[in-house]
Amino acid sequence: MSSSRYRFLWWFSGHYLFLMLISRLGLWWQAGRSADLGLLDLLTGFGMGTLFDVGSLVYLLCPLALWLTLIPMRWRQNRIWRGAGLAFSWLSLFLLLILVASEWVFWGEFSSRFNFIAVDYLVYTQEVLGNIRQSYPLGLWFSLCGLLATLMLLASARLGRYLPQWRPLRRRELVPALALLVVLVSVGLNAEDRNLRSNQYANELAGNGLFCLFGAFRHNELDYQRFYPTLPLEQAARLVRTDLQTPDAQFLSNDPQDLRRQIRHAGAEKKMNVVLITVESLSADYLGVFGNPRHLTPNLDRLADEGMLFTRLYATGNRTVRGLEALSLAVPPTPGQSIVRRPNNEGLFTLGSVFRSKGYDSLFLYGGYGTFDNMNAYFAGNGYQVEDRTSLKRDQISAETIWGVADEDLFGMAMRQFDQKAQQGKPFFAHLMTTSNHRPYHFPDGRIDLPQGRRDAAVKYTDWAIGEFVRQAQQHSWAANTLFVIVADHCASSAGKTEIPIDGYHIPMIIWSPKQIAPQRVDRLASQMDVAPTLLGLLNFSYRTQFFGQDIFATPKGPQRAFIATYQGLGYLTEQQLTILNPRQAPTTRWLDPQQEKQDARPYQQQAIAWYEWASHAFRSGAMRDAELPADTLAHR
Repeated sequence: MSSSRYRFLWWFSGHYLFLMLISRLGLWWQAGRSADLGLLDLLTGFGMGTLFDVGSLVYLLCPLALWLTLIPMRWRQNRIWRGAGLAFSWLSLFLLLILVASEWVFWGEFSSRFNFIAVDYLVYTQEVLGNIRQSYPLGLWFSLCGLLATLMLLASARLGRYLPQWRPLRRRELVPALALLVVLVSVGLNAEDRNLRSNQYANELAGNGLFCLFGAFRHNELDYQRFYPTLPLEQAARLVRTDLQTPDAQFLSNDPQDLRRQIRHAGAEKKMNVVLITVESLSADYLGVFGNPRHLTPNLDRLADEGMLFTRLYATGNRTVRGLEALSLAVPPTPGQSIVRRPNNEGLFTLGSVFRSKGYDSLFLYGGYGTFDNMNAYFAGNGYQVEDRTSLKRDQISAETIWGVADEDLFGMAMRQFDQKAQQGKPFFAHLMTTSNHRPYHFPDGRIDLPQGRRDAAVKYTDWAIGEFVRQAQQHSWAANTLFVIVADHCASSAGKTEIPIDGYHIPMIIWSPKQIAPQRVDRLASQMDVAPTLLGLLNFSYRTQFFGQDIFATPKGPQRAFIATYQGLGYLTEQQLTILNPRQAPTTRWLDPQQEKQDARPYQQQAIAWYEWASHAFRSGAMRDAELPADTLAHR
């Protein structure tokens, strides 16, 4: 085997490790005196850093080695092939230099290697790219990186840094060696392993940008304590505890950090079935009852007129998993990824927990594949019976997309489940998640008078499907004793000129049960996380709770709040203002009435910090676990 086959691997490895060293030196220089790095800090930072550099290099070498192994050696003699190889070498250097420059910019803003904030930037590409274009001279930077790549390529060719004196690598040696290294790196190297020093700058220097970026993809959590403004934990808990004190709630202990409460209601409990329909991307402004003149939602408008319409309810986030998190856990959004997607999210105190304690069967029914966004694992790990599109036979699907089956097919599956539960004589709580109101907006023909492929058409189809579901349900015995709840997971869009546009989080909620709920409008400001305790209050349930949300009707009249957030921007909304918490920044407050701008914003900012800090702490510390769950239950999940 000729040494020339894998010569590029030696060349690439040398340049990669050299540039990572230069990058680390640059980050050290940026940190400056404020880092206060001692000798041991530097040795740890550069020593562990080299280990992480090698770890990330192993992953990069795998596709390169595979390609070099597969190409015939005779191609190497072709002039066109050699030219392509030279171009690829230049491109490799150019991209590595762009990577180094990107890390320097990121470090300058966050004093950190790539983390979940960087992952967030990859999600919000339009906004991020616009910000980068306006903030940095990209043309100059690209030109400099291109020039440096050219100079490095010429220098390496002239100096002969291809290491030809090394013993030639053989195919039968390289493949198993790389496979072994991948296994060792995957098992033995974790991004958090770099946290060996008390000095955070040293720990960050010990990382590798690519390695940390992919680690953020895997772990998808942004540490609140590390990146956001904080209060002493006891003070944060005390502020939240004060807000949670309502006439129907009695705390179970005097511990200021214990938020468990006993909810007590006089009179008999209503053992009604509950069907919670979470509608994909249903902004409030699509509904006629909120002023839309296009008659897209005649069925929802009718249900709103006949039932209880919540006019000022706000979603906690802009993704489905955020909505599912708020509706099931009744918690504010925590920074980074939703709890639904995080590890160690089983055995939590959920809305399903309360219903199960009352003898109900709790179900989660999804029109798509529940492996997406970890939905099946999350709900199954928290005691729900889970059904998704895999439960449907071919003849039970009228239309489908990559996201899921048509909403009418989901409702058909639900109807069969409800009939079965009714035959068993068991009350049920069912949480449904629709998918049709999602691009590409495909649904069965002949249902509505608008063409497929458009958002407005998908909204009208979903409205039709809900109307049909309710109409058919009324022909079944269980429907008369059922509370139908219709709420959105989030809005169709949360983009706007401001960081967190309030209108981009306004969602509808309708509670319909003609024999139980009188027609009415609820105009109080409320959060998506208040839905669960409000439903339980309507059923007159007495129960122990660990929810952060509140029963809207049990909360005294007065100041109300909602929680609205992006992946990293955490918003606290009241009647007067919107406070936003961002990583590495002081809280900012936007007054909704410009005449109020001279008010003291600190009380609102402290409230925002307290709620978000304590919610993040509660999950990380295990305080969101179901306290009534038997100790051995989790061990057998």
